[in-house]
Amino acid sequence: MSRWVLHLSSEAVRRALPMSEAIAAMREAFAELARGGVKLPPRLRMDAPAENGVALVMPCHSASQKLFSLKFITLFQDNPRRGLPLIQSTVLLSDGCTGMPLAVMDGATLTSLRTGAASGLATDLLARPESATVAIFGAGVQARTQLEAVACVRRIQRARVFDPNMESAARFATEMQQQLGVEVACATSPAEAADEADIICTATTSPVPVFDDRDVKCGAHINAVGVFQPNMAEVPAATVCRARVVVDHRQSALEEAGDLLMPLHGGLIGAEHFSTELGEVVLGLKPGRTAANEITLFKSVGVAIQDLCAASRAFANAERLGLGTKLQW
Repeated sequence: MSRWVLHLSSEAVRRALPMSEAIAAMREAFAELARGGVKLPPRLRMDAPAENGVALVMPCHSASQKLFSLKFITLFQDNPRRGLPLIQSTVLLSDGCTGMPLAVMDGATLTSLRTGAASGLATDLLARPESATVAIFGAGVQARTQLEAVACVRRIQRARVFDPNMESAARFATEMQQQLGVEVACATSPAEAADEADIICTATTSPVPVFDDRDVKCGAHINAVGVFQPNMAEVPAATVCRARVVVDHRQSALEEAGDLLMPLHGGLIGAEHFSTELGEVVLGLKPGRTAANEITLFKSVGVAIQDLCAASRAFANAERLGLGTKLQW
């Protein structure tokens, strides 16, 4: 008997998963995670130090959706100068009742969409309703979906981007202004980018904080998504200490979120400081923002249920829209 698997290229994933639907998928993902219906083994990490790279394997099972997902993702820091993507990835989606593969798709595009969408969801739940200005740190693919997602949930009027590579920042500003129809300008310094920003998004690979705590105004919301290693931090410890922190997954944060682990190990905060998960806020089990002048921080290291829910929705939409290529299995 012939079996078919749907292959979705980067373009097909993009068409099958518009940002508004990606955010809806993340709402489902984090709610399911908070309900405890997800099997989420620890992320397997394999370093290739001689090549300045790392490979990650992220499996997941959803009992309610009766689905398995598996993501293989690589990050090679020298790739951009080779003219290659920093991140390359493949996601496999399989039936949870029979184990039969359903779809294989470009994981890099899926990852950028689901990561941006998670920040969009967090912004919707945590940022002040009147938030209108955004600071973006980083000018890569992840930074683009961060701004796109934030613009889906708030009436953004102005964005500023800072990246040490000014050419990348200028290209980002031009492309995102055209895409979103909002003013996007390059900042010449981190302080200029963060100044009076209602929302700050960090999507970098920086091992040290990318802005100063003094540049964060009261009432700001921060999405920190760039780093996922215990010895790296994009957000200053002082900002973490004075913020209401919400994480994507407590156990993963305790293993990988350097932004939180550094002040924890330094005795500046206790683990209870980041004991709230985004899914608990989605379900109303714990509060999000508690005051207008409160700084809120969503720290994400990425969890596999995001890939499963994003892939499931992309697969369903692709079948409905006739996207992708059927491969005989």
